[in-house]
Amino acid sequence: MSQAGAVRVALDVSAIPAEPAGAGRYVEELAGALDSSTGASLTLYARRGDGARWAARAPRAEVLAVAPAGRPARLLWGELGLGPALRRAGGTDGVLHAPHYTMPAAFRSVRSPLPVVVTVHDLTFCDHPEWHERSKVVLFRRAIAHAARFADLVVCVSSATARRFEELFSPHAPVAVIPHGVDHARFAPEEPEPGADAVALARLGVHRPYLLHLGTVEPRKDLVSLLSAFERIAHAEPELRLVLAGQEGWGSEPFERALALSPVASRVARLGYVADADVPALLRRSAAVVYPALEEGFGLPALEALACGAPLVTTAGSVMAETAAGAALVAPPAAPRALAEVIEAALSAGGRTERRQRGLEVAAGYTWQACAAAHLAAYRRVAG
Repeated sequence: MSQAGAVRVALDVSAIPAEPAGAGRYVEELAGALDSSTGASLTLYARRGDGARWAARAPRAEVLAVAPAGRPARLLWGELGLGPALRRAGGTDGVLHAPHYTMPAAFRSVRSPLPVVVTVHDLTFCDHPEWHERSKVVLFRRAIAHAARFADLVVCVSSATARRFEELFSPHAPVAVIPHGVDHARFAPEEPEPGADAVALARLGVHRPYLLHLGTVEPRKDLVSLLSAFERIAHAEPELRLVLAGQEGWGSEPFERALALSPVASRVARLGYVADADVPALLRRSAAVVYPALEEGFGLPALEALACGAPLVTTAGSVMAETAAGAALVAPPAAPRALAEVIEAALSAGGRTERRQRGLEVAAGYTWQACAAAHLAAYRRVAG
């Protein structure tokens, strides 16, 4: 601890890409919220050439851009180089937070330079290896097992993730469930000024009405089922479009083949990665946000949709449905016919106002400040 009572936190941000999604968004938001707190003295370990981004995100923090930029070299640095970098920077007290599964080899021994907290986002590397590149499956299964054995505390982003982590790994470390937050200054039901949303949609080339999916194009998002559901309702909704916002991921070939053969392909708009500033407008002005992921650790876009007052359709039995707490309409996983019926229900007026109000109430309970406060409690628990 510092003399002022703030815990020293070394946060490894070296794995976060320039255009983050999912876990990357969590790390960015957490870094900013911790930096705004008086409870943390923050040092960020970033990739070379990436320091300016993190200095802008956390202006009070010390930013050390020392990790290699290339992925293989960065992974090796995370194993072997981060521990020595901490020692050189004098970071031998406080806590290291490894927010993306992996922890350095130097911390897997009784000679660890300082306590380590690891975040585990989901267990799909174990339960559904077919959704990931083989190299990542090997890497992250090993990393999660090491965290279970050697970390001083493991953060899981939902109760569902924590339950599965404990079932698979019987961790030695205590587990803290800390959900993500929402930036309510950005994700709100009202546009920041009159006409701002229309300008954003025009910039993106998006025309209303549209269904929106926000997320990386990858197998677990089940965009094949979403496309099939859209085909089923397209004839009854001739003006409706399907808008897909998110960067290309791995394993998208089945969706690409389905889209190439789809009779409604001309009504599917693919935006790729969308700048943070434009995402709230997309959510607010959608006819419905459809997030039919087969499994997620948390599913932040679903919560941000509720914060914007958007109708939400998601997967029954998922963490997204659990978080929505009755504010979303849900469909069984991988069931295009049922998904189409639920989307049609979301487009109708019945119950729309009540679900919108419920969604705003649910989303209001999630903030990045609360997320950061819970992390600080976890840091103090192991630092003490």
